[in-house]
Amino acid sequence: MALNYLWTGFFLVGFIAALAQWLFLGDVEVFKRIIDGTFASAKTGVMDIALPLAGVMTLWLGIMNIGEKAGAINFIAKIIAPFFARIFPGVPAHHPANGHMVMNFSANLLGLDNAATPFGLKAMESLQSLNPDKEEATDAQIMFLVLHTSGLTLIPLAIMAQRAVLGAKDPSDIFIPCMIATYVATVVGLIAVALRQRINLLNRVVLGWLGGISSFIVGLVWYLSNYMSRAEIEVFSKLSSNLLLFGIIVVFMLGALRKRVNVYEAFIEGAKGGMQTSLTIIPYLVGMLVAIGVLRNSGVLDLVVSGFNWVFVQLGMNTDFTPALPTALMKPLSGSGSKAMMVDAMQAYGVDSFVGRLACIFQGSADTTLYIVALYFGSVGIRKTRYAISMGLLADFAGVVAAIFVAYLFFHFGFIL
Repeated sequence: MALNYLWTGFFLVGFIAALAQWLFLGDVEVFKRIIDGTFASAKTGVMDIALPLAGVMTLWLGIMNIGEKAGAINFIAKIIAPFFARIFPGVPAHHPANGHMVMNFSANLLGLDNAATPFGLKAMESLQSLNPDKEEATDAQIMFLVLHTSGLTLIPLAIMAQRAVLGAKDPSDIFIPCMIATYVATVVGLIAVALRQRINLLNRVVLGWLGGISSFIVGLVWYLSNYMSRAEIEVFSKLSSNLLLFGIIVVFMLGALRKRVNVYEAFIEGAKGGMQTSLTIIPYLVGMLVAIGVLRNSGVLDLVVSGFNWVFVQLGMNTDFTPALPTALMKPLSGSGSKAMMVDAMQAYGVDSFVGRLACIFQGSADTTLYIVALYFGSVGIRKTRYAISMGLLADFAGVVAAIFVAYLFFHFGFIL
């Protein structure tokens, strides 16, 4: 019901805001902007997201099927089984869902969005096979979704590239702040869901895995920041991520050949589901994107930012960060929308300004929660999201707060209070 109230609320709030602008400000164009935006959002959902996704899904579902026939997915599931058995107690130790989730998290970590989505949808489909109530999200599906929406990424290459295009002196200077913010979002999301599901995280296996992952991330950040230049970091990111992804394809194929699997037939068998999955998610995507468009075009987001600014002023806080808030507010709603907000902030205030950098950190601190809920749950027909949205937004909020603190620490040289 949360998604039902949220979706309806977007339209009602947008209508009230537009009505107020017409009656009190004389803005006779506001309703036209909203309606034009609904058509544009609907077109984006189908032409720019669902149809391009069909090709990507067709490719990677085929590759995933090869990996399953080769036994690679089960092999990955066995390696991660001790850790996942603790945080996903409802998923059997050697179930393929474990391998699919690892592939999704790995692709996200490397910033490979095009591969992460098919892996994630396949993981959700595998988890759905364990679901006794096909319309209600399970604990495991919620944990997976929240960890996914926290958006843990090692190197925010797309953000760095955008900063370079706009002429930043050092496009990679937001690398470590982004890494810290997104890691905080992930840890908060994990702990919050674990508490809600009564999962004990204080055991040697979980602490060992989290400690190992944390050490790896800290070590990588330290090495890259101390021993590599901006250009070398970009080359390292592009080479390592794409080499690893292509290596996975080759390993899957070699493993399948070793088991005497007809690789091409296995690919075709898996790829057949790509188009169907893309068609299934179209209504969910269009519905959510149109609602978000109404909220944006009605001016509600601008009003919210102004309200935040007033509150912070009354509290006596430094408000230098508030011009970057539109990016943070848009991020849980729309990835393309938040990117546009980020670019606008850099152009308006300067690519190397505090606001410009903070907008970039906001963009890299989490993922698009509502879009992912609509996409992933919609792909398997889940209508009752339970507390998935609230936990995902909590992780987003933690990432936003962390982004503000690290931005002040790295770029403002002062305190928030």
